[in-house]
Formats: sequence, structure tokens, C-alpha cells
Amino acid sequence: MNRLEGNVALVTGGSRGIGAAVATRLAEEGADVVLTYERDERAAAEVVERIKAAGRRGLAVRADSARTEEVTAAVDEAVEMFGRLDILVNNAGVFLVGPLEELGPDEVERTLAVNVRAPFAASRAAARHMGKGGRIISVGSNVAERVVLPGLALYAMSKSALVGMTKGLARELGPRGITVNLVVPGPTDTAANPADGPNAEAIAGFTAVGRYARASEIAATVAHVAGADGAYITGASLPVDGGFTV
Repeated sequence: MNRLEGNVALVTGGSRGIGAAVATRLAEEGADVVLTYERDERAAAEVVERIKAAGRRGLAVRADSARTEEVTAAVDEAVEMFGRLDILVNNAGVFLVGPLEELGPDEVERTLAVNVRAPFAASRAAARHMGKGGRIISVGSNVAERVVLPGLALYAMSKSALVGMTKGLARELGPRGITVNLVVPGPTDTAANPADGPNAEAIAGFTAVGRYARASEIAATVAHVAGADGAYITGASLPVDGGFTV
């Protein structure tokens, strides 16, 4: 598959889980891929090796998404290293949950910094480098549409903000030929949320298909809207949730 040949992509939080699957899939589709990571250098290096095994150039950049200056610097480094930026995937996120009374200012600040301000800052920085055919894709969450358990208010609020950001940026950047979309996973089998975890059976039961997604299934939708076949999709929230919200 070479549908993205000649493109350069940046995937934030690309060292594990959905981000790693997205980075790998974009490379398999022909893109050179830069990924950011916060702490796990070894995991990031393993994803870079998978990118290179697909015959593409790969680069891992350490960046804390809670710091907008580091996110912006990662965008600039991607452009400096590979000469352009065509695809941005805002994937990095934090999942801080708990009863309302126990969520203090630190949890609120970090959630908003990583889940809201970082995608906005990265999108703003990336748009400066993108021309016609550019793609900005954020990874949302099914809980922005359906909150089935207590303790998720802060996380749901932060992911809901991406809906408005996506619509606003789609309208603003559309005349430049840049599309902006939100891919909305349901429960997905990752190390942070394993399909055999303590609450997994109950959570899977909320979906129509009765199972968790594979990270590769989320990556497939990201790859679709990143390519030419997704050129007429913009401002959309695309659920990949197994019917969680039906």
C-alpha cells in the first residue's frame, strides 16, 4: 500500500496503544512518520523500527504534551527533519478519572493541558506548514457521547472539546484544502485498557458487537481520512466504537 507515499506524518503519543498502531499503519501506507513520546524511549524506538521495516523514515521526539511549547517544537522538528508536514494525528491523551470531589486542580489542569490545549497548539503549528491536501486528525473518545460509568466527567469534558475544535478548524482551514476530522474510538484493547481487564466484560457489553476494538481497527480509519479517499470528509466525528453509542 502506497496511498500516502511522499507524505510526512506526525503522531503525538505514538509510542504505544492506538498511537503506535496509527504510526505503523501510516508507514505501511507509504508515509514517513515522526512520533512523540513522553517517557518510554524504548517503546518509541520499537515503533520507529517498525516504521523503518515498512521502508519509511521514522523519528521519535520526546515531548510532554502538557507543555504546549514542547508540542509546537515537535511539529517544527518534524518539518526540519523531513522538509514538510502533511498529516497531524493528535493522539496523546491522559485518562484521569475519579469522583468529582476527589479531582483536584492538578488533575483538571493536566487533563485540559494534554487533551485540549495540546491538540489545539499542535494543529495551529502544523497548519502553518500544510498546503492543499493537509490532514489534521484528532483521536477522541466514545465517552464524549455516552458516559456509562461514574467518575468520567473530567475526561468526557476534555474529549467533548475536540468536537468543537474539529468543526471550527474544518471551517477555517477548508478553503486551504486542509481537512480536519475526529476519529472516536470505543473501548480498545491496549495495555492501558486491556480487553481482559477487571471491568472489560461489562464495558464490552455496552457495544453492539460485544467486544473491544483492536488498535489496528482505529488506525485503519485514521489512515482512510488521511489519504486521498478521505478528501471530502471534514469536520466529522467518525465513531469506531462497535456500536457503543447507538
